[in-house]
Amino acid sequence: MTDKNIHKIIRILQKEVKKWEAPAVTKVAEKSKDPFKVLISCILSLRTKDITTAAASHRLFSLASSPDDMLKIPVGRIEQTIFPVGFYRTKARNIIEICRALTEHYDSIVPDSIDELLKLKGVGRKTANLVVTAGYDKDGICVDTHVHRISNRWGYINTKTPEKSEDALRSKLPRKYWKIYNDLLVTFGQNLCKPISPLCSQCKVIAYCRRIGVNISR
Repeated sequence: MTDKNIHKIIRILQKEVKKWEAPAVTKVAEKSKDPFKVLISCILSLRTKDITTAAASHRLFSLASSPDDMLKIPVGRIEQTIFPVGFYRTKARNIIEICRALTEHYDSIVPDSIDELLKLKGVGRKTANLVVTAGYDKDGICVDTHVHRISNRWGYINTKTPEKSEDALRSKLPRKYWKIYNDLLVTFGQNLCKPISPLCSQCKVIAYCRRIGVNISR
């Protein structure tokens, strides 16, 4: 895949994703315009299906929509509210720790820098980048399993870990695509370019894809 083909791929995906549901965290960001809700919903989304994330986020934010209000809720109730998201007990404790840190060190405002976000309990680079891009509309490259897998499947980058993929994409991906890249590839990956047996026969970008690691497809 040549560097110039990324422009063609992005244009194709921008049209294709319109027929699919947007990722749960993206919906939260678009509806609320609230970095705190983006942060918490992203925490809930880790290793959890989108439909479960969306429902848990809605239930939790109906109880509390700010760090100060969240700290008024017992951790046990948060656990019950977000169940059955993956690792719900750990996430409930992390949410409390995050909210405590926000109230004590950031005047209850979610920071807009990756370095500061990474200081929060349970926040990794994927979450930090998503908060920066979806919550603050600033440049960042959020790399989750879909972004890592598909970028390598195309042959656009050649990396072994999401962290290395972020570095490679920051060096290679045109900056104008940084904020939209995650949304496009997550939606594409959830619906068509699946981890196992992707639907290559239906793919509009197959002409630009080296199909690296694809042994079985439909």
